Amino acid sequence: MPEDTMENMSITTKLERALEKVAPLLREIFVDFAPFLSRTLLGSHGQELLIEGLVCMKSSTSVVELVMLLCSQEWQNSIQKNAGLAFIELINEGRLLCHAMKDHIVRVANEAEFILNRQRAEDVHKHAEFESNCAQYAADRREEEKMCDHLISAAKHRDHVTANQLKQKIVNILTNKHGAWGALAHSQLHDFWRLDYWEDDLRRRRRFVRNPFGSTHLDIMCKPLEDYGREEEDVVKGKKSFRSQAVVSQNPEAELMLEGEDDAVSLLQDKDMDNLAGPVVLSTPAQLVAPVLAARGTLSITTTEIYFEVDEEDPAFKRLDPRVLAYTEGLHGKWMFSEIRAVFARRYLLQNTALEVFMANRTSVMFNFPDQPTVKKVVYSLPRVGVGTSYGLPQARRISLATPRQLFKSSNMTQRWQRREISNFEYLMFLNTIAGRTYNDLNQYPVFPWVLTNYESEELDLTVPGNFRDLSKPIGALNPKRAVFYAERYESWDEETPPCHYTTHYSTAASILHWLVRIEPFTTCFLSTNGNKFDHANHTFSGITRSWRHCQRDTSDVKELIPEFYYLPEMFVNSNGYCLGDRDDGTPVCDVELPAWAKTPEDFVRINRMALESEFVSCQLHQWIDLIFGYKQRGPEAVRALNVFHHLTYEGSVNLDSLTADPLLREAMEAQIQTVGQTPSQLLIEPHPPRSSAMHLCFLPQSPLMFKEQMQQDVIMVLKFPSNSPVTHVAANTLPHLALPAVVTVTCSRLFAVNRWHNTVGLRGAPGYSLEQAHHLPIEMDSLIANNAGTNKRQITDLVDQSIQINSQCFVVTADNRYILVCGFWDKSFRVYSSETGKLTQIVFGHWDVVTCLARSESYIGGDCYIVSGSRDATLLLWYWSGRHHIIGDNPNNSDYPAPRAVLTGHDYEVVCVSVCAELGLVISGAKEGPCLVHTITGDLLRALEGPDNCTLPRLISVSSEGHCIICYERGQFCNFSINGKLLAQMEINDSTRAILLSSDGQTLVTGGDNGVVEVWQACDFKQLYIYPGCDAGIRAMDLSHDQRTLITGMASGSIVAFNIDFNRWHFEHQNRY
Repeated sequence: MPEDTMENMSITTKLERALEKVAPLLREIFVDFAPFLSRTLLGSHGQELLIEGLVCMKSSTSVVELVMLLCSQEWQNSIQKNAGLAFIELINEGRLLCHAMKDHIVRVANEAEFILNRQRAEDVHKHAEFESNCAQYAADRREEEKMCDHLISAAKHRDHVTANQLKQKIVNILTNKHGAWGALAHSQLHDFWRLDYWEDDLRRRRRFVRNPFGSTHLDIMCKPLEDYGREEEDVVKGKKSFRSQAVVSQNPEAELMLEGEDDAVSLLQDKDMDNLAGPVVLSTPAQLVAPVLAARGTLSITTTEIYFEVDEEDPAFKRLDPRVLAYTEGLHGKWMFSEIRAVFARRYLLQNTALEVFMANRTSVMFNFPDQPTVKKVVYSLPRVGVGTSYGLPQARRISLATPRQLFKSSNMTQRWQRREISNFEYLMFLNTIAGRTYNDLNQYPVFPWVLTNYESEELDLTVPGNFRDLSKPIGALNPKRAVFYAERYESWDEETPPCHYTTHYSTAASILHWLVRIEPFTTCFLSTNGNKFDHANHTFSGITRSWRHCQRDTSDVKELIPEFYYLPEMFVNSNGYCLGDRDDGTPVCDVELPAWAKTPEDFVRINRMALESEFVSCQLHQWIDLIFGYKQRGPEAVRALNVFHHLTYEGSVNLDSLTADPLLREAMEAQIQTVGQTPSQLLIEPHPPRSSAMHLCFLPQSPLMFKEQMQQDVIMVLKFPSNSPVTHVAANTLPHLALPAVVTVTCSRLFAVNRWHNTVGLRGAPGYSLEQAHHLPIEMDSLIANNAGTNKRQITDLVDQSIQINSQCFVVTADNRYILVCGFWDKSFRVYSSETGKLTQIVFGHWDVVTCLARSESYIGGDCYIVSGSRDATLLLWYWSGRHHIIGDNPNNSDYPAPRAVLTGHDYEVVCVSVCAELGLVISGAKEGPCLVHTITGDLLRALEGPDNCTLPRLISVSSEGHCIICYERGQFCNFSINGKLLAQMEINDSTRAILLSSDGQTLVTGGDNGVVEVWQACDFKQLYIYPGCDAGIRAMDLSHDQRTLITGMASGSIVAFNIDFNRWHFEHQNRY
C-alpha cells in the first residue's frame, strides 16, 4: 500500500486493517475459555470482567471496541496481576484435558478395534454360512434332480408296465375264441387262470382272470418224506437259539396311540398339509409288502398321486424269484388320490410301521416304513378318507392312525352284528380287517374258524348240535387227550423263552399256501418258498376230512381255516393239472376230497357257509372271538383257556429297532417271526357280547329273520291302469330314505307312471307300526295317470325304431326314481327323461346301430352307478351315471358328448340282453344267436358261458353279487353259471318266460312268463320252492321291494300285481338237511 495512503488513513481504519485476522481468534478464545477466564479476570472490586466483555463482544464485531476493551484500565490491571498465575493454571488444565483426551482416544480406539473384530468374525461366519447355504442348495438341487430322474425313470417303468398290460389286453381280446383272430386261439391247449385281486363288498376275492404266466408245473417234483424230519429239527434249533435280549414287555397298546387331545394337532396338521404345494410333498424309503415278498424302494407323494418305485439295484430285490415278481402289482406303481377309499395303519413283522391303502378298483396295496413318525407323515399327506365308509366311523386321518382297539370300540359293527343286520361272515371279516389281517401279508392272513365236526356222514343235519364244533375252545383243546398234552407242556416248560401251549400257530404263511396250493398266484408262491418243490403227497392238502382229523390228532397242527373255505369252491379243484404225487396208499392227489355230504365243491362251500350262519354258530361265535381277538388272547385267561402260543407271535413281544447294531441277529429274528406266524391285534380286554337271539329280534318290524304266518294271502293287491297297454317294465325303488319311494312302471306304448310306495310292513304293537298306515295298500297309483289329467307329463313321445320290440330291457330307472333311460331310437342313441316332467334331459350317442337293451348296476352312496347299453352293432358300451349331476358322464359341462368307460366286444350278433354287477366288476351279455360273454368293467373279455347244446339263444340274464349268473334261453331253458364260468345247474320250464329276478342274497330265483304264473326256485340247483296262483294275463316284468317282502309284477293286461313273498320260510323248510 502506498505510504501517503497509509498516512492519510485514520487510526480506526489502521487498527481494523491490522487486527482483522486476530480479532475473531481472540473473540473465539474468550468464548471457548470463558469458564476459566471468568474466574481469573477480576476487576478491582472483584467483579467478573469477562461477562461484561462477552456481552460487548457478542453485540459488536468492531475491532476498535475489542481494543478499547482490552486496553481499559480494569483489564490491564487484572491481566498484569493474574496473567502469570492464570497461564500456569491454563497449562495444568490443558495437561489434564490432554490426559483425559488420550484416555478417551484409547478407549474409543479399543472399542473401534472390538467392533472391527466383531465385524470380521461376522463376515467370516456369514461367509461360512453362505458357503454352507451354497453347498446345501447344490445338494438340494442334486437331490431334486435325483428325484426328477427317479420320477422320470419310474414313469418310464410304469409306462412300460402299462403298455405291456395294454398289449396283453389287446392280444387277449383279439386271440380270444370270440375275438377277431379267434381261430388262432384254438391252438392253445390249456387256458390258465389266476385269482384276481378284486374284492367284493364283503372283501371276498372270487373272480378268476386269464393268467399269461400260467403253467402246469409238470417239471416240478414232490419233496421226499425224509426232508420233513430235517426241517422240523432246524425249526426247533432256530427257536432255541434266541435269547431273551430281543424280548420286550408285551404291551399290546405300543402303537400309534391317538387320544382325544390329539385332535387339535390333527386339525392343525390337516390345514398345514392341505396348503402344501409343489411337485413332491413327501418322499421316503419304503417296502412294498406283497405275498411272500417285501421289495425296498421309494414312495413319493405329490398333491394328487402316490408313486412307488422299486429299487431294482437292491441285492435283496435281485434275489427275489422272478416268477413271484410277475404276479406282484405295484412295483412301479401309481395311485391317484381320487381313487383312495380307505387307509389303515398296519403292522409288519410285529412293528407298527406299515399302512394299507384300499382303492376304488377294489384292490389294496401295503407299504412298510422306517418308523412310526414316517407313517404319520404319510397319512397326513394322503386324502382324508379314514378307514372308509363301511364301519360307521368318521372319515378323518386320526381314524386311519387309531389303534385296532380304538377302531373296534368306536365302530357300530358289533351292534349291527348283535341285531343281525350283518352276517357272521361279514362280522368276522370286519374283525380281521381292523385287527390288521390282510391279503398282502401271508403271515397276517384273515383267520376263520372250523365250525363243523362231521365230515363223514352221507347226510348233514344242521339242526343237530353234535355236528358243530365247540367254539369256546381253541382248535388244540377240542380233543381232550391233546388238551392234556398241551397243558403238561406249559407246566413243564424248561426253556429260557416264555412258556406256551403250542409251538406252531393257527395261521402262518405256510398254512395259507398249504390250503391254496392249487390256485395261482399261490402255487407259484408255494414253490418259491418251498425249494421249488410241491409237498410230499402225504403232507399236501388232499381232503377236508383228513385235514380235520389231522388238526384234532397231530400235536403240531392247530390250523384254523381261511375265509376262502366259505366262498371259493375253485380252491378245491386242481384245474391247472398239477402233478401232486401219490399218497403212501398209492392214491394220487388231485382235487381235494370232499365230505360225503357235499357232491361238488360248490355244495361244500354253500353248506359250510350255511353252517357258519346257523343259529348254533351265532350263539357261540363271540367265544371264539374272545380266543382269537379278545380277552382270552393273552394273559392269565389265555393260560386258563389253553390258548398261549410262541411268544414271538404276539404284538409288542420284540423291538426290532433295538437290534440294529447286530444285523445278523435282526435278520434271524425277522426270519423267525415270518416262520412262527402272528397273532392278530387284541381288540378287547373284556368278554365280547353275544349275538341277540333270533326269537328276540323277530318282533322288530323290519326283521329279516322270521317268516310271517301262512295266513297272509299270496296276493296283496292288483292295480289296473286306465291304459290297457302291457306293463313291460317295473322298477321298485322303495327305500324309505328316498324323497319319493315308488314303483315306476312303463307300458308298451311308453307311458310311464310313478306310483307312490307306502311302507306298510309292521306288526301290531311293534316299533314303527301306526294305525294310520295299517289300512294302506303298499302302492298308490300315480295321480296324473289315475285322473287322466297330466298324461302329457308321463308319455315318452320320441319315436323308436319300428323294428324294435319293446320289452323290459329297453328301460332303466335310476335308483332315486327321478330319471328313466330309454333305448331303441332310430338315431342309434339312448335317452334320459325326467320322471317328474317327462322332459328329455340328455341324448347319448356311441353305437353304430340301434341300441337294443340297457342295464343298470346297483347304486352306491350318492346314486352313482354303471349303465350298460347293448346294440345291433354287436358291441356294448359301459357308461357312468353321476347321481350328483343326474347325467351320463362325470362332466356336466360336456353332457352332450359323454365318453363310455369301456367298449365291450366279442359278439357276432345283435346284443339282446345284458346284466352288470358293480360289486363283482362284471358285465354279462347275450347275443341274439348266442353266446353269453363275461367282461370285466375295464373291458377285458374273460370267458364265454357255454351251456348245453340246446341252450344257444339267450334272452334274459340276471346276476347276483353272490356270484350266481342265471341265463334264460329260448324255449324255457335255464342255466345257472358261477361267475367263473362253471355250469352249476340247468332246467327247462313249460312257459315262455318274460321276466326273471334273483333275491338280494342270490339264493332264490323268481320267474314269470306268458302263462301268468310266478314260480320261485332255489338258485343253486333249480329246486322248485313255491308256485303262486295263476294270474289272468301274462307276466311281462317284475321287481322286488327293498325289504324283499313284496314282489310286483307287470302284466300284459295293463295292470300290476303285488304278491307277498317270503324267502326265509322257504329257506327254513328246504335247507336244514344235506
